[in-house]
Amino acid sequence: MKIIVNGETADTRAGTLADLLGELGFGEAMVATALNGTMVRKAKRGDTPIADGDRVEILAPMQGG
Repeated sequence: MKIIVNGETADTRAGTLADLLGELGFGEAMVATALNGTMVRKAKRGDTPIADGDRVEILAPMQGG
């Protein structure tokens, strides 16, 4: 299916947000996620299905100063 990840079109076979993070190499990385503009907590990612056309945002903390 085709989805949008951080503004870019992506093809995925993932069924859930957690599956998608694993597929993209984020695994257990500390990130914030949103699906179609709604924040999704880490504990809910495995229960959050994704569908064709969904918009996913993945944000990682930045270090520096």
